[in-house]
Amino acid sequence: MPKSIANISATLRWLTMAGNSIEGSIPLEIGNLVSQTMLHLGINFLSGRVPASIGLLKNLHALDLHYNNFSGEMPSTMGNLSQLIGLYLYYNCFSGSIPSNLDNCKSLETLNLKHNKLTGTIPKEVFSITSLTRGLSLEENQLTGMIPSEVGSLINTVEISLSENKLSGEIPSSLSKCRQVLQILRLGRNLFEGSIPTPLSALRGLQELDLSQNNLSGKIPTFLGDFPDLHDLNLSFNNFEGEVPRKCVFGNKSEISVLGNNKLCRGNLVLHLPICVFSRPKKNHKSRKLALTISVVSKILCLFLLFLFVASRRLVSQSSRRKPTENYTIKEQHISISYAELVRVTNGFSEENLIGSDNYGYVYRGMLDDHENDTKVIAVKVFSHKQLGALKSFVAECDAFRNIRHRNLIKILTVCSSVDFKGNDFKAMVFEFKPNGNLESWLHPEGNDPFEQKTLKLMQRINIAIDVASALEYLHHHGQAPTNYCDLKPSNILLDDDMIALVGDFGLARLINKSTTSSTSSFGIKGTIGYIALECGMTNKVSTHGDVYSYGILLRELFTGKRPTDGAFKEGLTLRMFVNDGFSEGVMSTMDECLLANGVQASDHSQTINHAKTFECVSLVLKIGLLCTNNLPTERMEIKRVRNELNRIKNIFFER
Repeated sequence: MPKSIANISATLRWLTMAGNSIEGSIPLEIGNLVSQTMLHLGINFLSGRVPASIGLLKNLHALDLHYNNFSGEMPSTMGNLSQLIGLYLYYNCFSGSIPSNLDNCKSLETLNLKHNKLTGTIPKEVFSITSLTRGLSLEENQLTGMIPSEVGSLINTVEISLSENKLSGEIPSSLSKCRQVLQILRLGRNLFEGSIPTPLSALRGLQELDLSQNNLSGKIPTFLGDFPDLHDLNLSFNNFEGEVPRKCVFGNKSEISVLGNNKLCRGNLVLHLPICVFSRPKKNHKSRKLALTISVVSKILCLFLLFLFVASRRLVSQSSRRKPTENYTIKEQHISISYAELVRVTNGFSEENLIGSDNYGYVYRGMLDDHENDTKVIAVKVFSHKQLGALKSFVAECDAFRNIRHRNLIKILTVCSSVDFKGNDFKAMVFEFKPNGNLESWLHPEGNDPFEQKTLKLMQRINIAIDVASALEYLHHHGQAPTNYCDLKPSNILLDDDMIALVGDFGLARLINKSTTSSTSSFGIKGTIGYIALECGMTNKVSTHGDVYSYGILLRELFTGKRPTDGAFKEGLTLRMFVNDGFSEGVMSTMDECLLANGVQASDHSQTINHAKTFECVSLVLKIGLLCTNNLPTERMEIKRVRNELNRIKNIFFER
């Protein structure tokens, strides 16, 4: 960035250079641009200290320096920017304390200092900025001390995010004063202790509450089950005890996590917790004698019933050898379906019903009559008994589906494990049929493809990206048995009637070793060429970092429309390099041309603005894709951060 940029014009009001490859530091002379109302230098490679002369830009409404490498302390002169509405410094390396004079910014609506190296306590003056309506984000720093009671002054704030710091003490009851508009409260991964304050029952507008990985104790308050809009509650890895409430959010396993609280007991069956054992009053001698008699009789009866059960199972087993069309399912609550029935509903696994294939078998469409005499369209995945590794893939999928349930994961209806009419092993899984096909069909339609005339809009692509990130976050951190997916690619992502993305095909999935966050695979190559992280392709170990890498490739393919194995990538050029080069040449050179194909003439001023927003939005998303595919696994973004950032981008561009 040349110093001469400060000599452009003292009347310049708007300077945006976001999404490029600009290096160096901000020149001291930047203070000459005294008429600036908008300074946007985000998503570059700028470094060094932000000069104190930035405080001379007193007409500034928005200062955006996010996704750079700025270091040193935040200049205290930022407190002179009295007209500032938005301050975006997240994803940098700022250190030191937060300037206490930021409360001079009386018009500030958004303060985002996330993912820096800030230390010290949070100045109480920051919580006195009552104009903060959009949100306060201080996540992923090294802040210490207690949350001041002045946090209750943020009565107009939609979001307060303080996760991943070293904050301690009790959660302040004064947060209850934020009951009017507060929707997101993130305090996870800190050192908070004590119980959840009862006054927080006033926060009935909460949609997301994260208190995970603290030292909180006591019972989970029942009032959390009275919040009508709460759909993301994370209380994992604390010291809560007692019965879990039953209502609202507690009834949906995909919306709550209570892992790591070993003293909790079952409030709702969906959480699979131990049964609550309540203390009972002491009984007299006669009562104890009666109870003992009942106990003995019950045990004898149970042994008798167990004997009958074992005998009946043996008879069934012998019968199944004589009747090859019978089968068993992995869960009793799943519908039972035989090999003969699958032959009938797929018209003999006919070619006209074939809708897909993979390395281990074929997928057929079928029409199944349910218990209410309605017809349900199903997808039947048949594993080839001749294909090496097909049995392992079938077992892996059974193990995975036994432990997972999430709105962005494909729902299994049943399993058929039997023999066919020739006596060969027959393995099949039955799923709900998704009429919109898979993501591969939309991104790369073929000549005879029914989706040839359809394209994905920008909003749809962002929603798909968020859906897939949510599924991976659940698999990695919130499922009953944490799982590595190992084969993320467009053909494994299905789209339902509402274009909600559903991750399917768990043939390579592996349970995570909690002590190492990795697992070992015996499948050889763990995934698909082009989507596999280098470290996963060279060893037998897979990890969550490998899934994040595959997600980064998928994200870039989703917004560039190019496969990682595209024929254009020759002589060492990769999709990552293609996108990275695009930041220097302009994001339009890399993005999928379909994103702008339906627009009006560029001479239309409103459409020009829309195109500019599209470029900025896509550049932000592609930047995330690059961060997900860093060569060093530990430098890749965590999937939860990815989901949060994509939601933020969505809010900025589509939900203002």
